[in-house]
Amino acid sequence: MVKHTEPDQTLIKMPSLRAVKSFVAAAKYQNFTRAAEALCVTQAAISRQIRELEIYLGAELFKREGRAVELTAAGSIFFDAVQLSFVNISQAAERIRNKSTTKRVLTLCCSPAFSAHWLAPRLPSFFGANPDVDLNLITTQNFLSMEPGVRPDIFVTKIAKIREGYRSYPLMHDVIYPVCTPKYLEEHPEISTLEGLRDTVLLNLSPYGRSQVAEHVDWKVWLAFHDIDLEARTANAPHFFNANDYILLIQMVLNHQGVALGWNHLVGRLVDQGLLIRPVEQELVLKDTLHYLTFDEDKEDDDACCRLRDWLLAQL
Repeated sequence: MVKHTEPDQTLIKMPSLRAVKSFVAAAKYQNFTRAAEALCVTQAAISRQIRELEIYLGAELFKREGRAVELTAAGSIFFDAVQLSFVNISQAAERIRNKSTTKRVLTLCCSPAFSAHWLAPRLPSFFGANPDVDLNLITTQNFLSMEPGVRPDIFVTKIAKIREGYRSYPLMHDVIYPVCTPKYLEEHPEISTLEGLRDTVLLNLSPYGRSQVAEHVDWKVWLAFHDIDLEARTANAPHFFNANDYILLIQMVLNHQGVALGWNHLVGRLVDQGLLIRPVEQELVLKDTLHYLTFDEDKEDDDACCRLRDWLLAQL
């Protein structure tokens, strides 16, 4: 006799994965049109799939307000579950694809400023020496609250203990000093003194979005360390520009728009090349805090991952 397999109730009761994918996209972008563009389908298809899903679940998943949509309480519960599941499926598929190719894909997580000013100029040397490795780079300032399921192989951060299962290697202290272009110094020779520096165009890194950083050094802190009160700027002093984007600030400095504080590991290469200059010799060294390279302990036997770790440690 032929044995018949009993119906799998778990699989039978699963909603359509196509509908769930449409739901995730709509929840992510909070807009059916943008979700449709992301999935390369029509907006009508997204609406239809979500409506079918709502009928299947017997609950509304979105509050519709014009073109924008917002998750209901039921929608939030469903999104939390399916988002994590989709991340796990995607990562498992990526691992299988990686094993079927000759290249090993590694995931490195660091700040946007570190990736732009430190990592990018040095990557050609790593790829030249490691042609069998591809890199997946994640940049963030929120290392402690990343998306569920994301587990980088290596972090470069100022957090010694970022999560369980990782080993931290201490790297360097922050060394912070003012930087400008030679042209700006030539046009503003007064900035060769701390008082003159205080009264010039200052490009300032604001603390917004940097709550996970151990300390925040801005112009007020840096000048106070050298016994200069920022509040004593002259009445006719030029503008004081605030931004929480360090890449933008350095680009403005390179465009001769003012003076910014330079973190040595980020701007030292530009100083060595003569593109930036230190208008004063004073600096601030944060001896109580360090940067760390944090390595996934499960990858100790992974040759490619260890090569990336050792290369970063050697470079830093």
